Order: sequence, then C-alpha cells, then structure tokens
Amino acid sequence: MGGPGNPPEGTPEGGPGGGEDEYRSVVFDESFVRAARLQEYSAEERIADHAPAVRRRPPLRRGLSRQALVLVLLIAVAFGTAIYMGVRHPYQEPAAGQPAEPLRMTVIPLAPQGKVPGHTDPEYLYAHSPAAQYRIGAEGIPLPASRRTEHFSDSQVVAALTTAKDYIVRSSLYPEVLIGEQVRPVRVLLDTDQLDQFDQSFDHPAADGRHAPTGWLVRFDPAEAELADRRIRVQGTLQAAETDSSTLEVTADHTFVYALRPAGADDKAEASLFTVRRELHFRFDRDDLRLNTAQLVVAYVQAGPLSCAEDSTNRLRPLLAGQTAKAGGPAGTDPYATGGATALCGSLATSAQPKA
Repeated sequence: MGGPGNPPEGTPEGGPGGGEDEYRSVVFDESFVRAARLQEYSAEERIADHAPAVRRRPPLRRGLSRQALVLVLLIAVAFGTAIYMGVRHPYQEPAAGQPAEPLRMTVIPLAPQGKVPGHTDPEYLYAHSPAAQYRIGAEGIPLPASRRTEHFSDSQVVAALTTAKDYIVRSSLYPEVLIGEQVRPVRVLLDTDQLDQFDQSFDHPAADGRHAPTGWLVRFDPAEAELADRRIRVQGTLQAAETDSSTLEVTADHTFVYALRPAGADDKAEASLFTVRRELHFRFDRDDLRLNTAQLVVAYVQAGPLSCAEDSTNRLRPLLAGQTAKAGGPAGTDPYATGGATALCGSLATSAQPKA
C-alpha cells in the first residue's frame, strides 16, 4: 500500500500550501528546547492535587563539579610540596663558582747507593722486596667505606672517591700512558680550568713546580725502558673529607712498583724494580661531581732508582739492573716509609731495593 497522498479533490481552498508550511510556526529549534524550564505533571499528579499541567524544573547547576574541585586541590598541594622540597633539600646548594687552583707539584728523584739489583724473573724481584704483599693493579686502590658529610650525600662522596681512583689508575697503571705518548685518558678527568696548565706542561715542560709532565702522571722514556711485567704492584689509601659547604677533598697516598727492562731487550734480559710514591690531593666542587672531573691541586712524587744528574721533568729515565747513579744526594730516602722527603734529590734507601 502506498503512503498517504493529497485528497482527490486537491488541497482545500484557503488551506496551507503544504505540510511543511502548516507546522513551520510551531517548530522549535534546539536552543529553545534546551532552555525550556517547564515540565508536564503526570495525569495522576494532576488528578490528585488539581495542580497545573506543568511545573517549573530546577535550574541547571553551573560551575565545577565536586570531583573537579578535589582534583584541582590535589594538584595545588602537590605543586606546593615540590616547591617546598626543592627549597629545603640539603644537597642542592649552589656551587661556589670558584676557579680551580693550578696544580703545585714536586718530583724528587731517588738515586741508588750502589748497583741496581736485577733478575731475569720479575716475580723473584717482587718476592724479595717490600712490595711482596702488595696487590696487583687497581686492586691495590680500594675505595674506603664512605659516609655522607654535612653538605654532601653518600653518593656524592662515592663519586669523588671513584673519580680520584680513576685518575690514579689511568695516570699510573695504563701501559699506553706509562710507555707511550698517550695523555688523553688522564686529561679527560681534569676540571676544565686546569686543561691549559696541563697542555702547557706537555707542550713546554719546565721544572718550575707547575709544568712538569711527571707531576701529572707516571711515564718512562720509551727509548730507555719498557715494562717487564704489566702486573704492577700497588698499595695505598684514599680519604675523603669536606672542606666547606661547596667542596670535597680527596687525599691519595700510593706506592707503585714497576718491573722494567731495557727497551727492546728480550725476555731473558735482567729486570729491575722501579718505585714511585705519589701523594695527590684532589678537590671537587658540585660541577666536578656532576661531570665526573677532578681538580688536582697537589702532587708530591718520589721516584727511583734515578740519577740526580738526569732531568726527570718530562720523562722518567730509570736506572736499570746493574747501573749506578752518576751523582748522589742527601741521606737515604725510603719511599715505602710514611714520612715525606724534603730534598729535591734524595738517595734511595738500601731497604727499598730487592734483596739478592
């Protein structure tokens, strides 16, 4: 069946021109419907109370809901707490901004009192020397038990000790540094304020207490000696202390014993022991701790057997097995002892040499 159509007689005269025009005057748009405040009562309500057919609806609530207000309050509390903790945190004091001090260094050659003892087996030399009980390599530089200070956390103290140890290992144990031309492994650990002094020390070495390469690191003249055993013996201590609210200081005191033989010699050539004692003082500000760099402010080095007549500023030229010093120095100095030497050239004590 079809839908309803127009009357057979056509549209009544005078009537509306179409269904659409008929209801156009009573069609409400969407905004009108939403704004309506009237609601019709049910038939039961109208019969019971004889109330009007419609009643007024309560106005819509405006503003934020309760959940939104709670969320805004929580965000405000969290933001305020973060600001408070940032201001009150005990380990976030500003860095002092002081430039790093230049390194002050002293290198003291120790001359033997007789011929340098030698043996074809480096292990034999170690076993008959004061280094018999020393550890090998980085194992001889253990980190001490660390505790936080008044202004520095546990992790910051550990960072200072670790960086100091890294510097000692790279500058005293790396073969490419000891017998070679490499300096970058050491340089990258220095505070940027000290890089000019470091570079000038290697470009223009000078025995002025500021620009001796052997004050920054241990290195031998490759034309004179080479390592007979890469298992270098080490013993010493590390200590950390707070000097002020923005500075940590690490003091290192280590003795290194190297087995050397003449450059280019075969394994059957006699080896001898060479001893270096290094007392280093490191300083760390908060930028250094963040960047894993260090300020090396004091280097006190005793090394032998050396000849006092040789210049030990740029490279160490050790006296090897069977050799004697051309010139001696004051009373004997033992680098294994805890006391410090004061002479610019000393004599290597007999007790510091291996026993035949």
